[in-house]
Amino acid sequence: MTGFPILSILLAVPVIGAIACLFASANGARWIALAATLLDLALGILLWSQYQVGGPQWQFQELWRPDYAPFAWALGIDGIALMLTMLSLFLMPICILASWTAIEKRVPEYMAAFLAMETMMIGVFMAQDLFLFYIFFEAGLIPMFLIIGIWGGAERIYASYKFFLYTLLGSVLMLVAMLWMTGFTHGDTYIPKLLATDFPKQAQTWLWLAFFASFAVKMPMWPVHTWLPDAHVQAPTAGSVILAGVLLKLGGYGFVRFSLPMFPDASAQLAWLIYGLSLVAIVYTSLVALVQRDMKKLIAYSSVAHMAFVTIGIFAFNRQGLDGALIVMLSHGLVSGALFLCVGVIYDRLHTREIDRYGGLSNNMPAYALLFMLFTMASVGLPGTAGFVGEFLSLTGAYRASTWLAFGATTGIILGAAYMLWLYWRVAFGTSRNADAAAMPDLNGRELVSLGAIAAAVLWMGIYPESFLAPMRKDVGALLARVTPSAPPSDSRPTPGHAPAPHAAAEGAH
Repeated sequence: MTGFPILSILLAVPVIGAIACLFASANGARWIALAATLLDLALGILLWSQYQVGGPQWQFQELWRPDYAPFAWALGIDGIALMLTMLSLFLMPICILASWTAIEKRVPEYMAAFLAMETMMIGVFMAQDLFLFYIFFEAGLIPMFLIIGIWGGAERIYASYKFFLYTLLGSVLMLVAMLWMTGFTHGDTYIPKLLATDFPKQAQTWLWLAFFASFAVKMPMWPVHTWLPDAHVQAPTAGSVILAGVLLKLGGYGFVRFSLPMFPDASAQLAWLIYGLSLVAIVYTSLVALVQRDMKKLIAYSSVAHMAFVTIGIFAFNRQGLDGALIVMLSHGLVSGALFLCVGVIYDRLHTREIDRYGGLSNNMPAYALLFMLFTMASVGLPGTAGFVGEFLSLTGAYRASTWLAFGATTGIILGAAYMLWLYWRVAFGTSRNADAAAMPDLNGRELVSLGAIAAAVLWMGIYPESFLAPMRKDVGALLARVTPSAPPSDSRPTPGHAPAPHAAAEGAH
């Protein structure tokens, strides 16, 4: 693969597809978008097959700096970026299939917007220049703003502006911090170099808070999460899939890539803030999810609770927490995307998201009920599914950081089971509350392929998580080597009669 610019090609394919869609008919645009996303997925599989597990930290690097340009075209991936890129590439063809008959107005523009967003999302994970990262990070707002604002529900204008303003305002502070960092390093914007730069401790706090303002909104963390339920409810089905599946992961990726390694001292000093906000999010949004009548709102609030497991794991300052946070990001991308697809399937038939309008769907839609059950169980964290691996590792990491933190986070597992099983029971079991719901046909071939593909990935990750952990293991180790000297003290104690693990002892010494 030496000399083959596969990362640039991965970014270029959706752009070319988007331009072609604008000049095609509605049906032509659908096929162009599907072909472009499948080609990118094939290139992504080639990328994964050529990635050297345990090899150099940064692979497939490309660097081109035009004269007088404020930033360089610097691309490269590590194992963490590889996994998140693959998640994005995997979900995009499924989003196109989900929109096949659901979107009937301005189809070429819709498909072009989705392809443009694919470029921006994977660009975030590949960028190795600070300002190139910022451009991709912010430009992704525009296609999603259009998707919600043009093809969304009745309150789409309000939801799209709320989404845009929330996420943009947080990022302005991050841009100011980036400019300061550029001045401190005398104009060096190369991210691998910045990762090894020791910024002054006093400045680290302000820089960390500036980046936190952006990443917390993207996650989204409580209390800046209120844009998410509105955006999900108004977005078309495929918009919700990509919003929950990938866009929420940009905040977690930002914490892992920037906040922890660049500002380790500030991360340790402010870990209590992350813990507090995350615990509130787990309990509060889970309770709010319990009383929702709209299926999309319930799943949206569950996303906020699941993302809190990510932030707890990241700031646990140990391997189990970080591994768990990264796996939760991947599993949540698959599971929540699948749950929104399940809502879209029955919404296309009955045109309502009210839970009370359904019931007894296992009688007339058995294949749908079976797949919906699998994704519900994965969301709850059933062993053998993707959800279990990530949540178990995150809670283990949380316990090593603080027993009280683990205790609080565990309530999220219990409440999560309550609202997800309550949702599934009302939709799939009992007697049908609506004659129209009782007459709905089961999954068609297109829907079966979309949900079946995600189901296979969810089981693969649950049964053999090593496939996903192995590429990231060395990068997590490098991150831990950077942050462990600054790690806050732990209140956890070894089990009587057992010596603490060497790493735990090292953490307790700080």
